[in-house]
This record gives sequence, structure tokens and C-alpha cells, in this order.
Amino acid sequence: MRTVQYVSTRGQAPELGFEDVLLAGLAGDGGLYVPAQWPQRVTADWRALRGRPYAAVAADLLAPFVGTGPLAQALPRLVGDAYDGFGHPAVTPLVQLDHRLWLLELFHGPTLAFKDVALQLLGRLFDDALGRRGERITIVGATSGDTGSAAIEACRDRDAIEIFILFPKGRTSEVQRRQMTTVPSANVHCIAVEGTFDDCQDLVKAMFADAALRRALSLSAVNSINWARIMAQTVYYAAAAVALGGPEQPVAFVVPTGNFGNIYAGYAARCMGLPVERLIVGTNRNDILARFFASGTLATAGVEPTLSPSMDIQISSNFERYLFDLFGRDAGRLADFMQVFRRDGRMEVGPDQMAQARALFGAHRVDDETTLATMARVHARTGQVIDPHTAIGVATAEAALDDGSVSPDVPVIALGCAHPAKFPEAVAKATGVRPTLPTRLADLYDRSERVTTLANDYGVVSRFVHHTVHDRRGAAARDSA
Repeated sequence: MRTVQYVSTRGQAPELGFEDVLLAGLAGDGGLYVPAQWPQRVTADWRALRGRPYAAVAADLLAPFVGTGPLAQALPRLVGDAYDGFGHPAVTPLVQLDHRLWLLELFHGPTLAFKDVALQLLGRLFDDALGRRGERITIVGATSGDTGSAAIEACRDRDAIEIFILFPKGRTSEVQRRQMTTVPSANVHCIAVEGTFDDCQDLVKAMFADAALRRALSLSAVNSINWARIMAQTVYYAAAAVALGGPEQPVAFVVPTGNFGNIYAGYAARCMGLPVERLIVGTNRNDILARFFASGTLATAGVEPTLSPSMDIQISSNFERYLFDLFGRDAGRLADFMQVFRRDGRMEVGPDQMAQARALFGAHRVDDETTLATMARVHARTGQVIDPHTAIGVATAEAALDDGSVSPDVPVIALGCAHPAKFPEAVAKATGVRPTLPTRLADLYDRSERVTTLANDYGVVSRFVHHTVHDRRGAAARDSA
């Protein structure tokens, strides 16, 4: 299988190999890196994954994306280390909820969210690459709830990394916030931004667009703008599909998503040849994606707080990767589209593109009342306790089964994104059960917090990051003298 090279969706950045894409995060032209060509797997390749441990599946599936060289040689060891500490031997187990409906549990990692599956590997990839190069990087990321704690857990105490996580003040659950702010590691810096997640995401992108700051701090990304995040998430789609009879049996996936990164990983697996019949987006009231697949218009609206805060997003940054393919990989056309969208907050695609999109994708909007009702119903029928994000996936899957948008006899897999103990108030309201944190997090509410609150202002935030890195590097240099 050929080694993958990477191109920017905006078409003005150089083609790079995997290690350079890993460390760069965002492309220099403001675009997102995608494979120049998708690696293809034939039926026998997918069939060979059956019954293998998750880490072995990951090493096999990711090898073409990583390519050749020292990082490729280290890949089997890195994936083994990444998933050794997960709380379930299957890493991402399947649980049957009904005769056609399955739940893919992605929350058995150290911070109890699906982001761990990619970020536990990403941290190790960073460490290996930076150690060989003798380089240091500054990671800047935005989170609507779960990415931050997963990224911090993956990067804490690593000598070559300073990590700054921006999150919207007052718009995460208390567990989500404390999982970030109670980490005592000196290389971890949490910033509560007085704004929304979209504001945090815009601040991060602005720092990457600031060429002088980017060079001075060697900026890199852990958000799903980093291709390595998407790459690592393709594995659980493949593992679930082959466990339910793939490649001979097609499957459908339902993904609760705001930023389009998780479902884009499913699209990537399909581009490699995985037999995926449908990919269905579940949204909350912040429904830009559901409105797009219904109307063909991408239009922003105000961000509303919901019971599923990790999805309280109106600008889905990973959607650009899909649009790149939808526009026939015409980078100039995509760049014009994104420029108008950012200027006007609204843009439409043509009927041919919408027909192509709807042939694969569907979408469904779930409000808070339906979310609670779904949590209660699943608990009453199956005994399973699920979090609000997972409930959106289940409600969307049930709607797809009811309306016939998935072919008969095709299994439907809803992605379980977070452990219910991350949202105890919502779970208790829906089910009467207050889920408890695992033993390793039992004292979370007693730990001291470290957080800096900053205005939603690029100058304020970028100066804080720059000065903090400068001071930390200066102290490190003095200590080593």
C-alpha cells in the first residue's frame, strides 16, 4: 500500500509527509491537511482485521497514513502503549441495545470521553517525533468540553510540550472543567475565555494565522484540525464494522457531533473502502449541520447552552475537509466558499453537491427534552445509563430506523461519546440514578483548580500564551545552566 502524502484544503501550502503534518496541525495557508489520495483496502484486508486486538487493528490500519521512517517503525509500540491503560479490554466495546441498534462505547479511556482514543496516541506520536528532532512545541487547543481534558492527559509532564487549552467560561460541565483545571503539571495551562466555544476556536485559528507568533512558539494543534486526530479515530469505525460482519455486511453509523471531526473519521474509513451505507449526524439545538443537510445552506446562528455542551458549536471546523471532496478537491473554489461564509455567516452549495451529500449523509436535530426522554427510555428498557451526547446519537439512530433511511437488515451503530458520570445532574434528572466517577477520579471535586480567566480578545490571549511560554523556557534554560 502506498505511503500517504498530505495537501491543504486551501491549496496554497506545500505537500507534506505525516510527521510534518502532525507537528504543524493547521496548514500555513489556513487550510486543513487531508490525504492527497486515500489509501485503499480490498475485501481481504478488512476481513483480516476480524478478531484481532484493537491495538493490532490500529497499527495495521494507520500504517499507510504514517508512511515510512522511525515513526512508522515505532507505531506498533506506540499504539500498544496508548490503549494499554483503557478500562475495557476491547478498548471500544459494542453493546447491543436492540435487534438492529448497537452502542459503540468510546469512553473507557483515562478522561472518560471518545477524545481519549485519538489523543492517547497523539501524545505519544508527538513525544517520539520531538524527541528525535530535539524540538519543543506549544500546543494551543480549544475545547467545548472533552477535548481539553483528553489533550491535557495525553500531554501532561512532557518536557518538549507546553499545552494551552481554551474553553468557554461557564459552558462546560463541572466534571469537564475540573478534569482540566485540577491537573497540577507545570506544562499545562487552562484558559477560561469569556465567550463561546466558537470564540475559543476562532482565537486558536487566529494564533495559527499569526505567522510571527506561530514561528516564535512552534505552535501545534491537538484539536481535530490536526489530521492525526482524524486518522486515529478511523480505527474504531473499522473495528466495529468488522465485528458486525464487515466487509460483507454493510453498516450505518450515527454520530452525535458539533465539529464534524468524529463523523469525518467515519467518512475517511469509507473512503478507504469500509462498507458504510450511511453516516447520520445527530445535533442538539445548535443544529448548523442538520440545517445544512436539510437545505444545502450553511448558516451560522447564536450558540445556545444545552444539556450536551460538547456539541454547543455553530462553526464546524472539520466540515471544510468534507467540502473539499464535495467540491471535487477544487481548493480555489473551497477557499472562496469559506471566505464568503466567514464574511457573511451564510453560504449555499449547488443541487449536484447536495444530491451527492445526501446519498451518504443524513442528519437529525434532538432537543433537550428528547435527550432526557431518550436517557430515561434506554435506562428503563436496557439498564444502560447513557450521557446526554450519547442520547442524541441513540435518538437519532431510532429516528433513522423509524423513517427507513437505513436499508433493512443493516446494523445501526450509535457512537457513545462520554461516560455518564461526566454529566451527573442530567443523568440523575432523566433516570433517577446519579452515576459515580471511577475510583481514580473519586476525589475530583476536592482537588485544587488552576485556571486563568481572559477576555475574548486576541491580543489579550496571545500575549498571555507568548509570555507564559517565554517565562517557562527561560526558567528551563536557567535550570539547565
